[in-house]
Amino acid sequence: MSELSIIFKLAAIGIIITVVCQVLKKSDRDDIATVVSIVGLVIVLTIAVTMIGDLFKVVQEIFGVY
Repeated sequence: MSELSIIFKLAAIGIIITVVCQVLKKSDRDDIATVVSIVGLVIVLTIAVTMIGDLFKVVQEIFGVY
């Protein structure tokens, strides 16, 4: 996966979550907006943890550490 596509994916997730939260807050659904923002955070953190795991694998391959 390209680094640029990952950045665009994370930005798109952030924009979508922000819009959904704003719509929910305007319709007096603050509790659901909070849940949506937490779910968005979990999705982004999952992607980030996967990327960090891939980075560690590459570093292990480069230095020959197993």
